[in-house]
Amino acid sequence: MTQVWTVVVPVKRLGVAKSRLRGALPDQPHEALALALAVDTVSAVLACPVVADVLVVTDDPAVATETGMAGARVVPDRPAAGLNSAVRHGAATAGAGWIAGLTADLPALRPAELAAALSAARTGPTSRRYLPDAPGTGTVLLAAPPGVPLNPRFGGSSAAAHAASGALALLGDWPSLRRDVDTTTDLAEAARLGLGPRTALLCGTAAPTAGRSV
Repeated sequence: MTQVWTVVVPVKRLGVAKSRLRGALPDQPHEALALALAVDTVSAVLACPVVADVLVVTDDPAVATETGMAGARVVPDRPAAGLNSAVRHGAATAGAGWIAGLTADLPALRPAELAAALSAARTGPTSRRYLPDAPGTGTVLLAAPPGVPLNPRFGGSSAAAHAASGALALLGDWPSLRRDVDTTTDLAEAARLGLGPRTALLCGTAAPTAGRSV
């Protein structure tokens, strides 16, 4: 597989990230869980065979340190500018080429599933493509070919917003990619798929060995 994609992963400050998960692990600090979700996501993206570069957009020092040590490029975020602004900032930093924006809460992500989705985004019409989350209302992945702005619409009902903006839905059975984590129920479902090592350690579950490899 050819490494052609730059993937932008925006990560909020840990103290305000994933607010609906606060208290999900009573014996662990909330910030530790938010960081684990982001690090496991970024690590899986770095292991994806079609990804050439990973840009983490954040103004959180711990996120910058941990994801940078994992191998990502860290781009300083502009405080209070919002998720979509962070994605646009990362895409502008990346420059020309195949660009994707990915949410930072995919702790069960398998590199092979991400590779399949990104490869699907390069087939068919030359346009922006989006992948809905497991419930079908949100968006976990937004991709664009060279010369086409990402024009992200992440947020509430973002799948419909991306469709209305002209993006085409990606169709594929990629459960680990579509399983973002906003609630304790989501976290339990991600655990059934197999969590990445950082999140698994916090949750007291066994991290997969072969499942997260390509």
